[in-house]
Amino acid sequence: MAKIWIMGLTALVVVFSWAVSICDSLEDSVLEDDKNGSFFTVSSFRYPKSQVRPYDTRYIRVDLPPWFSSLNVAMESDVDISAKSVSKISKSLLPVICFRDGSPPLPDASINALKGLELGRLFNGSFEGGQDIEIAEQCYPMQKNISLRLTNEQISPGAWYVGLFNGIGVTRTQGKMIVSSSAFSFSANITVEGCKTATMWGPSCNQTIHPLSCSRFDNQTGSVVSCSDSSPNSCLTGAETKTYALDVDGISEQLVITASNVKVDSNESYLMCYARFGAIASETLHDYAGDIHKAPLVINKPKVGRWYIVASFSGATDSSSKVCFSLNVKVLGCPVGKAGPNCGQQIYMLQAVMRRGWLTPFESYYLPVDDASSPSDSTTDFPLEPILSNVSSLPLDTSTWTYFLMNIPQGGAGGHIHFRLASDSAKRYEVYLRFGGLPTVEDRDYYYANQTSASRSMFFSLYNSSREKVDFYVLYAREGTWSLGLRQLSESTGDRAYRGPPTLVSLSLERCPRRCSSHGNCRYAFDASGLTSYSFCSCDRTHGGFDCSIEVVSQQGHIIQSIALIASNAAALLPAYWALRQREYPEWVLFTSSGISSALYHACDVGTWCVLTYNVLQFMDFWLSFMAVIGTFVYLSTADEAVKRTIHTVVAILTALLALTKATRASNVIIVLAIGSLGLLVGFLVEFITKYRSYCGSAGFSMNMLDRPRAVKEWFSSLIKTLKKRFHWGFMAAGLVAFTMAAISFKVETSSSYWIWHSIWHFTIYTSSFFFLCSKIAIVNNENQTLQGADNYELTRQDSLPRN
Repeated sequence: MAKIWIMGLTALVVVFSWAVSICDSLEDSVLEDDKNGSFFTVSSFRYPKSQVRPYDTRYIRVDLPPWFSSLNVAMESDVDISAKSVSKISKSLLPVICFRDGSPPLPDASINALKGLELGRLFNGSFEGGQDIEIAEQCYPMQKNISLRLTNEQISPGAWYVGLFNGIGVTRTQGKMIVSSSAFSFSANITVEGCKTATMWGPSCNQTIHPLSCSRFDNQTGSVVSCSDSSPNSCLTGAETKTYALDVDGISEQLVITASNVKVDSNESYLMCYARFGAIASETLHDYAGDIHKAPLVINKPKVGRWYIVASFSGATDSSSKVCFSLNVKVLGCPVGKAGPNCGQQIYMLQAVMRRGWLTPFESYYLPVDDASSPSDSTTDFPLEPILSNVSSLPLDTSTWTYFLMNIPQGGAGGHIHFRLASDSAKRYEVYLRFGGLPTVEDRDYYYANQTSASRSMFFSLYNSSREKVDFYVLYAREGTWSLGLRQLSESTGDRAYRGPPTLVSLSLERCPRRCSSHGNCRYAFDASGLTSYSFCSCDRTHGGFDCSIEVVSQQGHIIQSIALIASNAAALLPAYWALRQREYPEWVLFTSSGISSALYHACDVGTWCVLTYNVLQFMDFWLSFMAVIGTFVYLSTADEAVKRTIHTVVAILTALLALTKATRASNVIIVLAIGSLGLLVGFLVEFITKYRSYCGSAGFSMNMLDRPRAVKEWFSSLIKTLKKRFHWGFMAAGLVAFTMAAISFKVETSSSYWIWHSIWHFTIYTSSFFFLCSKIAIVNNENQTLQGADNYELTRQDSLPRN
């Protein structure tokens, strides 16, 4: 009985503890929900530590769904820049971080863009509030720690890009003989949070989104999408607001917002309506605004996507005043193939035709659907006159619009829209582009009207345009639907009667503008997520800029630089001549080969002539240069030939490994000097050990403790005398001065001044070798011959004594 009672009590305690733990967990869950609100993690990415090399670029793409609430970026780097030091650092060496909505940022697309670029202030914290809405289009100096939070009030859903640049400017794409600036590393954590409930949105997911019930009507004159509030009579009091969401599915002409059944307590109040594309509107952040109590709010050519409409009651002096209304929205569209006022203009869908044989992705050109049925790479443009055949029926004093729609596929935001128009007639055309909606003269993203009136955006690049020719690029165009509006201005009767060659239009998606202007190679890479490919130009030694169109080094300057880099290797004749005169044939071959290989390498490096492949010439230059420096050290030692051959064999293996593995790294110079010094030390040690071995084992070193300091002093004095007799110290000092000049010239080399300082390096390093070779006195052999002669004399004298 007692056992049963104990078991029952134990079970009761266990059940009670279990219930308490469940209550605690539920309470913690409620507290956690209260803390996080209605958030959930949409995506979270961690980018491990990566390195951005000098003049290199890294892009990170983040996809923001329509229901996202905030974007959190935490980034760490080894860049240590203070606010005072930013102004002292050249932009070509400054690590920069840029943000852009829709496509990769490009701060140095042109010289004008670079001049007008103003880096934002240093930041380290969270951006919140509307005053920082423009962060998505700005660049900032890279910092050690970056913590950034952007809400759906600041940026719109879609693709969002982070760009990391290790130096910006026209020389970023220029081919360089040497890169002396340093790399920086970074790591990043990126988290996208969203709202759990579809009807709740806003930065804190605490704003209710009221649905609109919609119906569509189509007829021969167009289409009408009518939407109304699901609650027939909505009332607002005081500073209350009510938010609606509307999805515009296709190209439309107008978005009309009206209010019906309005009942207002005060005549001084306003029923304000704020509309914004992609983000919740407010009194301070909106695209369009108006008092819909007095007049409808009309939005011409609305963009395709989600619009947010906020109704607000304001102006009433009494806080208890209220307004009741019913919200009505209409989206007006034209029939298929029509657009513009009264649907009287033509609109054409362009089909992408992939280029054949191109290895770079998304290379394509666009043709009208009818013309794209049998495309050929030889015909990438289309005539405009058949499309504009209805122009002749229009009055002379009117301008006509023709619209074209083109789609950039997902992942193709790293390409460039290229538009060309060629006409031999006197007709005048204006071109307008807009993303997501039809362009107008006032509402467009990019435009070209004439040579003096065109977009000033850094992403708009205009080339050699005139009255008869239009040629421009839209750089890094965002993926999605683009609308191109071609506006033909009014013309005279004579112009209409002109029957010359047709006006040709070419529209394509290219990877590198103008094929890098024939001064570089087009390359492509992927962003950190691997979702977007982007292209860039790798220019030659004399050109730079995003499209390699900027001449960084003139033709005359290039010739001077080439001569200096090649001819300065003639200084190798000095040590080669001295080695030949002294019958030191290995050193003669070494210095001669080093000078010739360096001259051939630099001739290939500057683009003059490549007798062998670039990699082979680079290896020969660095390997023989390393051998020449170390060979000078070994020559100064007085070790016998067997020891020298051993040292040369070991050195040849080590320097070959250095030349094959990262030959251009600066630490190789220190390694080569260390190997040379070690070879010289080993040679001296072998000599001194051999020469003084008998003396160290003689009775002089068997003296008592009082005589040993005197013996050591005599030995050290003898060593100093030997060194004085071994070298011409004037030549040695001259060699040290020349070597110091070579070290200084190597230290101050930069990408822009490389040619002059490296030419000085050639001259001074070979000159220092010449002085070092001249400083050696061939006294060791004389001493040995003297000693050997004395020994022979003694033996002869002993042999001449009479024998018993």
